[in-house]
Amino acid sequence: MRLLYLSLPIALIACSANQATPAAARGELPFARTVVADFDSPWAMTFLPDGRMLVTEKAGQLKLVSADGKQATTVTGTLPVDSAGQGGLMDVVLSPGFAQDRLVYFSFSEAGPGGKGVALARGKLATDAGQLEDVAVIFRAHPYVEGDGHYSGRIAFSSDGQYLFFTNGERQKFDPAQDPRATLGKVLRLTLDGKPAPGNPLAAQGFDPAIWSYGHRNLLGIAFDSTGNLWEQEMGPKGGDEVNLIVAGKNYGYPKVSNGSHYDGRDIPDHKPGDGFEAPKVWWNPSISPGGLMIYSGDLFPAWKGDAFIGGLSSRALLRVDLDGTNAKKGDQWDMGARIREVEQGPDGAIWMLEDGSDGSQGRLIKLTPKS
Repeated sequence: MRLLYLSLPIALIACSANQATPAAARGELPFARTVVADFDSPWAMTFLPDGRMLVTEKAGQLKLVSADGKQATTVTGTLPVDSAGQGGLMDVVLSPGFAQDRLVYFSFSEAGPGGKGVALARGKLATDAGQLEDVAVIFRAHPYVEGDGHYSGRIAFSSDGQYLFFTNGERQKFDPAQDPRATLGKVLRLTLDGKPAPGNPLAAQGFDPAIWSYGHRNLLGIAFDSTGNLWEQEMGPKGGDEVNLIVAGKNYGYPKVSNGSHYDGRDIPDHKPGDGFEAPKVWWNPSISPGGLMIYSGDLFPAWKGDAFIGGLSSRALLRVDLDGTNAKKGDQWDMGARIREVEQGPDGAIWMLEDGSDGSQGRLIKLTPKS
């Protein structure tokens, strides 16, 4: 890991997803940027209660980083990772009861019978935070299939801390997203021990009992807002990237419908009223390639409280989506000059971003604060 301690210039080209503000029109960003550290292809991050951070790297390393970014050590105890293609060590999230149980949940891709898949594991962070202890896989997507794409693997806990929501991508296989027996292409609701949660809405219809919603593609962001609504963003095919409000038991249509097209040029029917599928609240064509998703609740940027923030990969952008109850619309799109994999909120309300370290991105950890 290469550590950097400098502030980046803040006058870059900025653009809006719907209309430019006067500042954006002048090529200004509405925040200051400070580079805190540099990693090798980071994927996700989370904050410990004392301000330190856990950061995952694609190849399988879990890094413990000081609050100021000046020190980083590798946490031992993670499990073997198959990092080919889109695989790697993925999300990392603290248990809702971390202050008491010190449990850390993480996702990763692995090889197994039938091919490869995404797994969910947890372990106890040692008091000195240098090791995960008693690590065990508590859930595996099924079936495992050939290929290295669309694992997804995002984790979110319900607002009451009772349930774990876990995303399984359709692994670039299309049909599993509609298969009631497969967890691929689904949002899952699990207990904190990784078991199918009781009362999931589709079990009585013959679906795998873990499934909460289905018809998804590559789900790379999931988060609850302050009122308990569950929001999800996913990569569409060629075009048609989506932000969805996740409703229990609903079918989001892929691959039967999408506002994008197949990469080989074949058409996919667009979402339309009355087609029986849940349409996205927001969608993009051409693609933005959405990475992580965060819903802002801090005080440093009061005008953005309650809004969603998305990291853009191919768009090399940070995007803001206006959330209003169960409705959403495009907000700002700021050019970051690099692929943004992850967006998180810091303890003080700052916005933190991780570049993903590929296609010219350096893998930097960048802190965004209001301009002075």
